[in-house]
Amino acid sequence: MVRVGVLYSGGKDSNLALYKASSHFKISCLINIQPKSSESEIFHYPTANIVNLQAEALEIPLVKVRTGDREEEQIKALYNALKIAKEYHGIEGVVTGAVRSVYQATRFQRVCDKLDLWCFNPLWLMDEEKVIEDALSSGFKVITTRLAVYPFNAKYLGESLDEEFREYLRKIRANVVGEGGEYETLVTYMPLFKKEIRVVDYEKILGKNEGEIIVRRAVLG
Repeated sequence: MVRVGVLYSGGKDSNLALYKASSHFKISCLINIQPKSSESEIFHYPTANIVNLQAEALEIPLVKVRTGDREEEQIKALYNALKIAKEYHGIEGVVTGAVRSVYQATRFQRVCDKLDLWCFNPLWLMDEEKVIEDALSSGFKVITTRLAVYPFNAKYLGESLDEEFREYLRKIRANVVGEGGEYETLVTYMPLFKKEIRVVDYEKILGKNEGEIIVRRAVLG
């Protein structure tokens, strides 16, 4: 069976990509690029500190590399992380959660090409509503961790990715899957998790038309 690493942010898209890929490949490791702040140009920032708990819940090794927020820094960090994953976990390919972002997908592909790794995007060009429906119908538990839309409503931060939230996005004509940075998520449970993650304490950080949550404490079980 082909051994792959999964680019893993901890959000719904990377978890759904992992879930779909697990039926076809050996998942050798998770690969997380942790940026400095929400100004990150490529990678997911909020609650990146929870990825360690998610890896523990999945019982899959984690390759984690810290980086700055600029694109060139993040591409270098991605290259280093994939190189580590190839050398220490024997990966032959990389799974990503890209849906429609050509910006993300092309950059991931270029780095994979340099390392002679196959790049697989199981969610690519899926209907955006179906991405969410697939996750929720498969038993995913998902909360919002960042919201940057207009008009902004802070009540949806830290809440479930439910129909009310999606209707709010539709009404304000925001991207429902959030791939353009409209919102970001944290998966607290999905079928491959051996235990559920419980967010015990978090803080909301609010701006004019954006906000995010900082998880102060989370536990397994």
